[in-house]
Amino acid sequence: MGLFSPLAMTQALPFLPLAQGDIDYQVSKRAQPGLIEELLQNPNTKVMLVSDGLVAVAKDPAGLRQHSGAPMSLATIPGNYAVHDVLNHQEVLPIFLGSYGPERDEYAVAVDISRISVDPRGNTRGVLPDAANTGADAALDESMPANKTSLSIFAHAKQQYDWVDLRTFAPHASARQVGQATTAIALSNWHTAQRYCPTCGSKVESALSGWAQRCTNESDGNRLLFPRVEPAVIVAIVDGEDRLLMQHNRAWNDASLFSVTAGFVEAGENLEHACRREAMEETGIRLGEVKYLGSQPWPFPASLMMAFKAQALTTEIHADGDETTDVRWMSRDQLTHALIAGEMSLPGKASIARHMIQEWYGQEI
Repeated sequence: MGLFSPLAMTQALPFLPLAQGDIDYQVSKRAQPGLIEELLQNPNTKVMLVSDGLVAVAKDPAGLRQHSGAPMSLATIPGNYAVHDVLNHQEVLPIFLGSYGPERDEYAVAVDISRISVDPRGNTRGVLPDAANTGADAALDESMPANKTSLSIFAHAKQQYDWVDLRTFAPHASARQVGQATTAIALSNWHTAQRYCPTCGSKVESALSGWAQRCTNESDGNRLLFPRVEPAVIVAIVDGEDRLLMQHNRAWNDASLFSVTAGFVEAGENLEHACRREAMEETGIRLGEVKYLGSQPWPFPASLMMAFKAQALTTEIHADGDETTDVRWMSRDQLTHALIAGEMSLPGKASIARHMIQEWYGQEI
């Protein structure tokens, strides 16, 4: 083991793509009666759409955006255009995201239309999807009049907009819109997955402008329920030669994909212990110093990723063969060669893992 400490000059990650939003949540407004209706009638309110973990963006009929890496923007509509359909149909879920702008007088509302299905004739049916399956089956048609009593503006969305996931959207959008999309998807995922009170089993309804649920069981006190966040650690492990430990997970379909060590925090466990436990379990490496780098939400479906960099006290690898099937110490030259040769690929640009690897590498990859 060399005398060099690879953590000595390590600084917190300056940029994480899902942690840059500047919106003011205005938490104190969430319980205000009639808030959603008031906001949707405000000319300064813009509505974004989310469905089954996807957000609506402008249509790209030629598919040029995929190849050019052009910027993406959320497809938004004026609140007063959608107010009737949002307020008169239980199938849609409005979420007050907050305010922004120089005077904080512009508002953002997400409308979750995951529960709206469209039949082959374009008619809508209110359904509650299985949380195990995701798909985009709703969109928006701005040519439809606002006073229609059907869910026509959502029924035609499939043709009018493209639907993309957060991993695709985040690298090509502004920090503000990425923040809005992250929040909307996280809350949408939770409402879809939790349909009944986990305590008494009664049905739940949206509360606090989409940020909570209320149990409908009066005899059980109509308890207020909040989303549960699943804490996870992700750790870049380096040795005395400043090599990075890279590993492949059995669950990944891409055999060339390698990343750093990660895992969920267990009950009663602190973050540093989770880093050390995961490293030992998956790779057989014993860790010494552990240094915090930063965090970002990861709503797939409800994680909060907390990043660390750690120095290895041992270097002999013992992959567990269960979760981790391949582990390698990589120098910068070795990683460069592996990437150029196509032998190895890295996590997407929206992930915290990609930015941790780039911090070690010394430049964007």
